[in-house]
Amino acid sequence: MDEIWRLVECCHAPVYFAPEAKEAYAAAGLRGFWMGYFASRSAALGPVSPQVVTAAFYNFAPSMVARAIPDAWRFCPPEEVLAARLEVAGRCLRRLLGDLADHPDVREAAGLAGAAVEACPAAGRVLFAAHAALPPPGEPLAALWHALTALREFRGDGHVAALVTAGVDGCEANVVASALGLVPPEQRAYRGWTEEEWRAAADRLRERGVLDREGAVTEKGLRERDAVEAATERLARAPMDALGETGVARLAHLLRPLVTRIIDGGGVPFPNAMAMPRP
Repeated sequence: MDEIWRLVECCHAPVYFAPEAKEAYAAAGLRGFWMGYFASRSAALGPVSPQVVTAAFYNFAPSMVARAIPDAWRFCPPEEVLAARLEVAGRCLRRLLGDLADHPDVREAAGLAGAAVEACPAAGRVLFAAHAALPPPGEPLAALWHALTALREFRGDGHVAALVTAGVDGCEANVVASALGLVPPEQRAYRGWTEEEWRAAADRLRERGVLDREGAVTEKGLRERDAVEAATERLARAPMDALGETGVARLAHLLRPLVTRIIDGGGVPFPNAMAMPRP
């Protein structure tokens, strides 16, 4: 099941790197990249507080979130932010996909992804529930992005639950990803943690035997990370089980050409701050 989630993530993620985002969010009244990011991803929740966004996103420093939220809602209400985000998704995907944007396979993929969303249990999945409750767009490419976004947040909510269960906080999760080389060297700054907070997280991980003295991940740390990933995959099974092996294989087949175009067009960089590997 690992491949399908990488494909889902890669189709969703261009909105975070698209040059179209700067123009669209600025036109909506948002100020700067990070305000656009925090507002656009959390707008489905309504005009929530920075504490709610920090809790839902999990791996960002509270101080970084607070520089964008709740000020964003004074500049642009959530419903307008959501419209701007959908505009960004449509424009950047059409640029990246070219003729594939209107291919009949996009409509079929949107139908399969939408069916998977409908099969997802919403309990305990706050970001998923908020995105899944939004009315799906009528245009096939936008509908596909909408459904894949909800699926992405479904898996993400489960990953947060797995981290909480394992006793790994947001800063610690970033330190481990950085130690494994899964994220860019600038990860600490990208997630807003101070040098002191980053060092403290590394010290806690050393005390628990997750990192060694040099800051490398230990065998114990690798086992614990593998357990978190296994729990994440287990918690993400519902929509894939609903599609069945044939449905999952078909959706992956339909998404692969889109992902190839996205990657070839530079729509998602590798490595990236999401620790998303290349599909």
